[in-house]
Amino acid sequence: MLEAKFDFLKTVHQALEQKGFIQLTLSKPANSEVAFKSVLIKTFMSKQQEKIQSVTSFPTRDITKNLTIDETLALLKQLVGDQLLNAHLFTTTNDWEMRYNRKRVARIWKKKPSKKKGSEQHHDHQKKQWITAENNIYLKELGVTSANGKVLDKKYDKFRQINKYIETISHLLDVDSLRNGYRIVDMGSGKGYLTFALYDYLSNTLNITPKITGVELRGELVDRCNEISNEAGFSGLAFRTGRIEDYPTTPMDMLIALHACDIATDQAIAKGIASGAAVIVCAPCCHKQVRIDMKGSKLFHPMLKHGILLERQAEMLTDAIRSLLLEANGYKTKVFEFISTDHTGKNVMITAVKHPKARDRAAVLHEIAMLKEQFGLKTHHLETLV
Repeated sequence: MLEAKFDFLKTVHQALEQKGFIQLTLSKPANSEVAFKSVLIKTFMSKQQEKIQSVTSFPTRDITKNLTIDETLALLKQLVGDQLLNAHLFTTTNDWEMRYNRKRVARIWKKKPSKKKGSEQHHDHQKKQWITAENNIYLKELGVTSANGKVLDKKYDKFRQINKYIETISHLLDVDSLRNGYRIVDMGSGKGYLTFALYDYLSNTLNITPKITGVELRGELVDRCNEISNEAGFSGLAFRTGRIEDYPTTPMDMLIALHACDIATDQAIAKGIASGAAVIVCAPCCHKQVRIDMKGSKLFHPMLKHGILLERQAEMLTDAIRSLLLEANGYKTKVFEFISTDHTGKNVMITAVKHPKARDRAAVLHEIAMLKEQFGLKTHHLETLV
């Protein structure tokens, strides 16, 4: 078994070193304790250099990482034969397949090559660019791009996050309801990366002039963002200093709250519901309020006595109840991983779209009551607001 694995990994290493590697697929989990289903390792071209990427597929999400050759081999040494029992390697010269039987004895098959290195491996232009870097005033002023419009290496993850955000928002928008003056409030807008990008997309791609207000507590950021907005010619974008809870309940079409801390997310959601927002988007941060109450849970005490498990369960419970309360107020919701945890740990996003066929309110409130009872939760702050 060890000899077969050694020979297989040696073949992978040679293919990587000699630029003949195309793709490697690992599948068939060894047992139920393996949380992921498969791992795909592939090469791609970026900035005229060949790079390696792994995509680990879990039942509800994929996690993508860029690797060096040494990191790739270390990962394979850990996974092959121990956690995943099938491996299928594609190179420019041959296909190789290794399988482990029930006794963990491995066999290797060699076949003629079935794949070619082609243009599909060039990632630089593979994904749609929702926001362009060239001649982009706000990206330059925010330090994402250089003076000549090139994305800075240290800001490439931020640029990718901006494009992913706009892609996500684009799927939520009802094109028929878009119009000049479409009202959006971004609560906790910070440095404004995503606020500027959304205005850019709506005005320059969808050809409407929205009315976007960024609300931020730090006055120096508000002043700077207003300067950049004026310089970029974004007439419908303005930033104002203030707290989320103090923002007036006025009609709006979309409410956004990204990384508002703890109950500030609840305050923002409540403002969106009260203001009749058709779309609510939030990426929560911190979950202290629920975590304090959960410490008294007798049923789950054996698990929640561990701090890290208490913290993670508090996050899931907090956001699950937020999603349910939105459903109880006439929205259809989704909770998903916004971007990879490689870029930020604050990567859960809740989206809610007002829908005439939303779930029955009484049934949803019953589900919330059962969750609270099981976890010893007295109240969820959003309940007190809506």
